[in-house]
Amino acid sequence: MALGTDGTNDGRRRRPMRGVRTLLLLGLIAAMTCLGLGVWLGLALPAGSTPYDISLAIDLVAVLAILTLGVLAARLTAAGRMASLARQALEALPDAAFVTDQDGMIGFANAAHAARFPGGSAPLQVFLDGAEDDEAVENELSRLKTQARIGGTGHAELRARFPDGSTAWFEVAVAPIGSLRGGAVWQLVDITDRRQLSDVIEAGRSLLFQFFDGVPVGLYSVDEGGRFLMLNETLAGWLGASPEALINERARIEDFLVPSDDATSAPFDPLAPGEGRMVILLGRQGRLINAAISQTIQGTGPGLRSCSVVRDLAPDRAREESLIRARQRFQRFFEIAPVGIALVDTHARFKETNPALDKLLLSEEEHLVGRNLMEFVVEDDQMPAAERLAQIVKGVPLERPLELRVRTGAMDHKTLALFASRLDTAEGSIAGLILHFIDLTEQKNLELQFAQSQKMQAVGQLAGGVAHDFNNLLTAMIGFCDLLLLRFRPGDQSFADIMQIKQNANRAANLVRQLLAFSRQQTLQPRVIDIGDVLTELSHLLNRLLGENVDLKMVQSRTLGAVRVDQGQLEQVIINLAVNARDAMPNGGTLTIKTSNVERTAPVQRELELMPAGSYVLIEVTDQGTGIPKEIVGRIFEPFFSTKEVGSGTGLGLSTVYGIVKQTGGFIFVDSEVGVGTRFSLFLPQHQRKEGEVEPPPLLDPLDVAAPRDLTGAGTILLVEDEDPVRLFSARALRNKGYTVLEAKSGEAALQIIRAEAQPIHLIVTDVVMPRMDGPTLIKTVRETRPEMKVVFISGYTEDTFRKRIGDDADIHFLAKPFSLKQLAFKVKEIMGDVRTE
Repeated sequence: MALGTDGTNDGRRRRPMRGVRTLLLLGLIAAMTCLGLGVWLGLALPAGSTPYDISLAIDLVAVLAILTLGVLAARLTAAGRMASLARQALEALPDAAFVTDQDGMIGFANAAHAARFPGGSAPLQVFLDGAEDDEAVENELSRLKTQARIGGTGHAELRARFPDGSTAWFEVAVAPIGSLRGGAVWQLVDITDRRQLSDVIEAGRSLLFQFFDGVPVGLYSVDEGGRFLMLNETLAGWLGASPEALINERARIEDFLVPSDDATSAPFDPLAPGEGRMVILLGRQGRLINAAISQTIQGTGPGLRSCSVVRDLAPDRAREESLIRARQRFQRFFEIAPVGIALVDTHARFKETNPALDKLLLSEEEHLVGRNLMEFVVEDDQMPAAERLAQIVKGVPLERPLELRVRTGAMDHKTLALFASRLDTAEGSIAGLILHFIDLTEQKNLELQFAQSQKMQAVGQLAGGVAHDFNNLLTAMIGFCDLLLLRFRPGDQSFADIMQIKQNANRAANLVRQLLAFSRQQTLQPRVIDIGDVLTELSHLLNRLLGENVDLKMVQSRTLGAVRVDQGQLEQVIINLAVNARDAMPNGGTLTIKTSNVERTAPVQRELELMPAGSYVLIEVTDQGTGIPKEIVGRIFEPFFSTKEVGSGTGLGLSTVYGIVKQTGGFIFVDSEVGVGTRFSLFLPQHQRKEGEVEPPPLLDPLDVAAPRDLTGAGTILLVEDEDPVRLFSARALRNKGYTVLEAKSGEAALQIIRAEAQPIHLIVTDVVMPRMDGPTLIKTVRETRPEMKVVFISGYTEDTFRKRIGDDADIHFLAKPFSLKQLAFKVKEIMGDVRTE
């Protein structure tokens, strides 16, 4: 499809290029001309001409026509071949490129263009979106479009902003196509890296020139004619003008020289190399400067340049004061530098350090001078560091920074990037090493956190996917068990066997719920609760679970803040931790559960977790068990990872705890020592009740209320489910209750049934996750024509996964998988009509 340069799709293909159309038109004109010429020759022959003469004339004209058409055909073939080659050439370009005709419409765009601007987005509109000065960018684009239309060339550097919020710089170039009048080739070259490098280089040059301008000596360079090419602020100030003014005036150093009274001395040559030539400079404000000029010459001929240094030979006191000020300035840079800087001797002993390094390595008011760097480096890194520093002492430069882990306290470690260079004396001997230290601790922690979060997210997605598939299987198993139970009485042997199957399926459903808890995809019912009351009620159950060998000790604060959590899930967390603690104390011991309020005024870094500042309720579960080795403590929250013997656990206990705590918005940390015990610390955010906030009533499960005796009903239900067993069970269950059920295996099939309008549909029961068209997309499409349609979503995932895509809609209901026949019938009865319980 052809795209305009404004990004719109005109819905039709562009006609062939004008060069090809012109050749076709010329061929037709030539053929008609030859035909007319043949007729004219036939009429123009003398009256006595023989048929042979007439035939000869016609043959000549025919030959001419054939030759003309042949030439044109060859031209067309060559043009087609050239067009193909041109298309291939554009496709081979690594940069985005497209071709426009005289109307500015895109006739062809290469693959790089499609990849960089997917979905037919406008390649030029993104520059307007990314512009800080819309008018200037519009003028640039207008200029380029004009050049394309009139057959000219042009280029500009513009910044683009894409729909996803990312930005990039492009060099936009346009050039004419000779065979297509008004046609042009546009090329968009990504120069983001070059711009960034240019900015860095420009910043470096700016810093370099600032340094040159700040040194207490004059620096300048002149060309082969002695005219200033460059001079620093120091020299320009002595001469009484700005550097720009002196360069623009094409001034010379000789313009400021005072003639010498010594007739024997040679005149000053600005292009002669020399050391310490004594001269007197007269500034424009009348200031006299006794100076010494040292210079070297580079290049020859027109490329001749001087590199000159001017030293002010003022009285010693003034020179010393200037040196003192310069030293103070550099000392200030040294003192306020945000990175650690040190001068060490060849044995890595500190000779001089700045405050940033003292703060980096010392936790108290101490000094580094006289101490050895290796005192702070961890043992594993001492040998590599010593070898690298020894190489630098020998003159081998450090090509890349060295990462060091250093101790900054009894337990604290930091990761530093070490830059080292050799410092030589004026005689060429080594005076020591200059070291620069940059703290990489936060960066390394972020990298580890990112890697860990990616790992846990991937495992969570896998667990959620497995849980979703198992929920489909369990829904079918439980449902068909319910259908079979309708055929038998409770006293029958088959009834008992089927109940065993159903009970085991329900146990499997509990394992699936644990997987969903870890992947943070379970449905929570959070309420504002008092942790103390919950633990008090739970203590009786915990005592029975722990047994006689384990003593339960509760230490609770009387002023605990409120938290907003799912009480059932929180109880599951405490029970799982208590059971793990019991298993870790085979010979008995004490399990202590302690609660308190904690206020964190600053973020806290623990392991790979960063806990923000705020108010928390802390629950500490401490045992006196065998402890967890350090090498595996980082894996205990992974699903299916267990420290118990094979066959002694599912490996889902702690992963479930982790998922519930994280989904609640809290944090869990573990401290363990082998042979001493383990402490799990749960930090739950305190809930600040807002003024006028009313706690909603608890959500009730259909099985928790009195089941209605009559779950039959009437009406037409469209059942959309891609899993055949789930669909077959659900359809049979609803038909048994008196409903008319229409079945669809996909969203597309459901739309066909709805549009056929064979009979009115009162309710749609649809799965959420389906191939091609999922449930939310199906309902959005249906609601465009039937906004009153009632809907029940069924899914193995939580309601949150799709609710945000639908919005708050009273006619949207949810039934979690796996569900039983009674739950399905109850939900449908509840929506289709009043449900009365007895």
